[in-house]
Amino acid sequence: MATILTLIIISVLIFGLVVMIHELGHFVCAKKAGIQVNEFSIGMGPALFTTVRGGTRYSVRALPIGGYVSMEGEDVELEEPETGDALKELDPGEEQPKGLPFPQVKVWKRIIVVAAGAVMNLILGFLVLLLMLAFGDPGASKTVGFVEEGSPVQAAGLQVGDEILAVNGHHCFVMNDVLYELQRTPDQSADLTIKRNGEVVQLDNVGFELVENGDSVTMNIGFKVYALEKNVKTVVVQAFNYTLFYAQLVFRSLIDLVVGRVSVNELSGPVGIVSAIGQAASMGVAEVLSMLALLTVNLGVFNLLPVPALDGGKLVFLALEGIFRRPVPKKFEILVNAAGMCFLFGLMIFATFNDIVRLF
Repeated sequence: MATILTLIIISVLIFGLVVMIHELGHFVCAKKAGIQVNEFSIGMGPALFTTVRGGTRYSVRALPIGGYVSMEGEDVELEEPETGDALKELDPGEEQPKGLPFPQVKVWKRIIVVAAGAVMNLILGFLVLLLMLAFGDPGASKTVGFVEEGSPVQAAGLQVGDEILAVNGHHCFVMNDVLYELQRTPDQSADLTIKRNGEVVQLDNVGFELVENGDSVTMNIGFKVYALEKNVKTVVVQAFNYTLFYAQLVFRSLIDLVVGRVSVNELSGPVGIVSAIGQAASMGVAEVLSMLALLTVNLGVFNLLPVPALDGGKLVFLALEGIFRRPVPKKFEILVNAAGMCFLFGLMIFATFNDIVRLF
């Protein structure tokens, strides 16, 4: 019981932090842009706590599965410039709305407001990774320090001192990136792009061996890399590179789904994420922080995808408004966002079903 309770608390804290940072980005930028923010809420469902300051209601709600920033005029067709529709039930003595409706603010400011949530998630991921690397192992470099004698990689021409830049044309930010690409490589053969003595060299069809160990099969890459020296520059560069590595995993995963490399049955939802958090928690604080970084970076990138109901979809509408100097009809935007929301909700149900099936 104590273990389950601990897992629930850790999961709630991680989800809550990721969502709060995301919504805080929207909130702060909206306030700076002079937009009337009706409510800033962490969580969904019934309100556990609520207070009003500066014409904005601040709420903590019962279900820790999301949150929102409600801005005046964001999802309605404005006919009059009055603000504060969502706060009309306030007592006369309470502070009244002070900002402008969302549509009445310049397009470039609205773009910043919409993008700010995802940007804050990326910043959080970077800071968490920076903390981990500063107090832990900075990890491995991408520079080859040892090549196995007689291995396929030696036959292909890989040498000590070579820095691996890309695998199969995919730029690799960290050594984990290299390993990830090699594991995705069919037929145990990959094209490596390396830097040798300041020059970029291409090694094509570099082979790798599969080693059977009981019921499992592992890949022997045939080389090892140097460890990184721990200093301020290395820690900052590695944190930045790991953030980019986590970010591009979203795009690679989507491409894998589209081309059929990965089955949709492998999609994971909230239950799967909680399970992964539980596994991370059993391994220590570093693994929990790593999971936090992965989740917040993935949320930030996913929200920027040009999908209706996501921030990326809203950015598309704002970009069109900026180009054509007129807003997309609000009814059409609301309809498209509703369709996108239904699709995402259905996808979450499907992923959650997969999670439950895998548990049993």
